[in-house]
Amino acid sequence: MAIKQLTVFVQNKKGTIAAVTDVLARSSINIRALSVAETEDFGILRLIVNNEKAAEKVLEEQGYLIKVVDVVGVKIGDEPGRLTAALDVLDKANINVEYLYAFMARTEKHAYVVLRVENNSNAETALTDASFKLITEADICKL
Repeated sequence: MAIKQLTVFVQNKKGTIAAVTDVLARSSINIRALSVAETEDFGILRLIVNNEKAAEKVLEEQGYLIKVVDVVGVKIGDEPGRLTAALDVLDKANINVEYLYAFMARTEKHAYVVLRVENNSNAETALTDASFKLITEADICKL
C-alpha cells in the first residue's frame, strides 16, 4: 500500500525549486506534499503528486535526475500527541523512521504524514494494527 515519492536532485541556487514546480504546473500536475533538504551545493526535493508517472516523465524530459521511492502515508488525528502515538507504534515495532514530512492538504480533523522507514511493509502492518489509516495513491488523487 506504499505511495510513490519523487526525489528530485537540484542545485542549491535561486530559482531551482520554482523551476521544478513550474514544470509540474504547466503539465497540470498537483503537488500534494513536499520537502526540501539541502547541502551547500545541492538540494533534495521530495514530492508526492497526483500523477507520479506523468511527473516523472516530464521532469526527466527536462533533464532532472529523479528517483522514485516507496513511502508510507498515514492519516493522523489532528490533535496534540497523535504524531507521537504513530511514531511510538513504529518504535515499538523496531522500525526506524528515516525522515517524515506532512501533506500540504489537511482535513478538518486529520493531518496526513509521509514517512520514510526502513521497512514499509512492517510499518504499514504496525500502524494498521494500531488502528491508524494508511493513505493510498487513490487518496492522494482525491486531495
